[in-house]
Amino acid sequence: MYEDLGFEKLLDADGFFARLLGRAPSGADRKPLYGPDLPVVLLTGGPGMGKGRLLRAVRDRFARQVPVIGLDCAATVYADRAGPEPGARSAVTEALVEAALLLRTWRGTGGGFTFPRLFAGLAVISTGVAGGTGEAIRTEVERYEELIQQPRLRGLGARDFWRGALLGAVRKMLEVLAGQTLGPYGAAALTALLDALFERVTPRAEAELTRIYGDYPGAAGQPKHGLRRLAADFGAGGERRRDAERFLFRALREDLETAYSGLGGWLGRVGRPGLLLDHADQPLGERLLRAVLVDRRAGQRDRVVIVGTARRADGGDFLHGGLPPRPVAAFRPVDGVPATWSRRADPEQDRGPLSAGVLMLRMPFLTGDQLRRETERIQLAAGRGGGAHRRRITAAVARLSGGRPHTVIRLATAAADHPMEPDDNDRAILDARLHHPEGAPERPVADVLLQELVLDQLPVRLAAEHHDQWLDLLTHLSVAHDPVCADVLLRHHQAGRVLRLTAHEVARLLHDTGWPACERHFVGDFGLRQLLVHRLYGLQRDGGAWYADHHLLRDHYALSEPGGGAFHSAATHRMNHHLVSGGVDDVVRHLAATLPGRPRPWCEELLEIAQAPYPGGADERRKRAQGLVPVDGPPLRRTVDQLLHAVWLCEERTRPTGSEMARTLEQLLRQLSIMDFDGAGELGPTATEWSRLVANERPLLRCDCTDQLGRRG
Repeated sequence: MYEDLGFEKLLDADGFFARLLGRAPSGADRKPLYGPDLPVVLLTGGPGMGKGRLLRAVRDRFARQVPVIGLDCAATVYADRAGPEPGARSAVTEALVEAALLLRTWRGTGGGFTFPRLFAGLAVISTGVAGGTGEAIRTEVERYEELIQQPRLRGLGARDFWRGALLGAVRKMLEVLAGQTLGPYGAAALTALLDALFERVTPRAEAELTRIYGDYPGAAGQPKHGLRRLAADFGAGGERRRDAERFLFRALREDLETAYSGLGGWLGRVGRPGLLLDHADQPLGERLLRAVLVDRRAGQRDRVVIVGTARRADGGDFLHGGLPPRPVAAFRPVDGVPATWSRRADPEQDRGPLSAGVLMLRMPFLTGDQLRRETERIQLAAGRGGGAHRRRITAAVARLSGGRPHTVIRLATAAADHPMEPDDNDRAILDARLHHPEGAPERPVADVLLQELVLDQLPVRLAAEHHDQWLDLLTHLSVAHDPVCADVLLRHHQAGRVLRLTAHEVARLLHDTGWPACERHFVGDFGLRQLLVHRLYGLQRDGGAWYADHHLLRDHYALSEPGGGAFHSAATHRMNHHLVSGGVDDVVRHLAATLPGRPRPWCEELLEIAQAPYPGGADERRKRAQGLVPVDGPPLRRTVDQLLHAVWLCEERTRPTGSEMARTLEQLLRQLSIMDFDGAGELGPTATEWSRLVANERPLLRCDCTDQLGRRG
């Protein structure tokens, strides 16, 4: 099943999540990992790595056995619900209410949960409603009545409050105040609510309220003071509101903890409850994660399993307190189940960074075997079982996806019905149409992937004024190698805008979104870069935008200082862009003229020049490399022409090369090595080295993204 793809070991009966939740998918007991100081688990990986898919799989596998619920922290519904009453609600409180309501309706062992502690906190902040009338406050409080209905356990639960202790007192008080104007902050209503509450609660309930709300900052052990300060802090906004929200989240977890503790909980409940936070790197998710991490750092203990998602490998800046990220406890599925975890002490800080309370689960790329099996399964299901065609599609999917699970599925599904010749560029499958399962119009798979991986996952810190141009800017930046040429493109394509992005800012935003970096390519993920390059060529007729961007950079490096940024020289950088924008013959003349007397630096320059994508249209590189296309000039120039096209074909890494091109490459280099120019003999060892690398599908010029591609394949 696609939902399990790559996650089988994590989800099985003895896997990480069964041990974390204390229950197997079948319902069998499992000894829980860790505790009583539980880590917050963060699933880390960039777009398309399956973080949300794994959360859904965890919920679907385990929610019948243990109370596991999910929240999407990128959803706007919470802010929308809070909008009508900004003085009494926030996105955080609305998310907490939704979580509580989902847990209240859970129907597994032990039944649903009630939330009297959370209800008490929500009731006091309800006095901040607009207008400040008793009727408005009553309406607001009644939104939360469900949280204390349908009790299942004795003790401090809904029964204690429902029997006139809380809701009855609140209703009676609000009936008296209905229709009166109570001031902008509902101070009279708050006083009356607190008086009514503490006049009628049972001693046991009062002791419990004292335990939790008496511990509110500044309450000095007095629950009335704590609830009053909670309401005041929430109404004040800013950091004070965040403190109040954090305490409300603690109240929710305290309600869950009480349901599990004592004789009733021990007899009636199993495992651990789980809260799954998708898109937890969004502001709402960060607030929830920060709240639980701060509490646990301060010594508060609960058994709630918190699992969130983060695109950045280090989890995000907020975990590190503004300091450079330090190593965080982490594991990968291939490592098995990490049996131990402990909070890392920081001798330089009394409290330590929030990252000390986190356990990172690195999302896995698909292995070569997993990728092949899944691609072949999709093709066989589509009736495209021809061996040669299936192998060609599988190879193209492997290279373009780099093992990124979501990209693998999309490409394999679209390409299953797409004819592909053995010598086609891999990017040919990006034009394949993807059928929408719900009947929506089919679209090219490249457009679907750019929508899902880029537009649907904009950087959190990308200012709203740049949302409309983010994909276009990345598309143009797909031809950039380093921040210098990226800034050249950005200045050109943001001309006329008051607010502009710099290369440094774009690089930071890409990092924040989970895309890897590369020292030789500004867009450091190979698969994303191929999608963007493909889009760039199609932006204008006959690749007009492609040629314009390369000409812009070619001309910049023709006039620039000697330094070439990611290249050894500005001349080499210029030739790279000239090569892919129609200047092949000029590049050949340059290479032929600069070879004699300097074979080793010349080989380095050749690789830098030829490490470039090929524009759209007919591709004659293979024929030209094999001498099947007539080229004028002396033998040195003709041989250099063939060698350039052979290296270019191998270095683009978007089509098969294999043993045939390895032999061609070796033959051409040996041909040069016996010519009459200074240093020719030094090319003999290079011929052996390069042909061996190409025969094994290895890059001639290594960089971070080609290394990543090799490891994933």
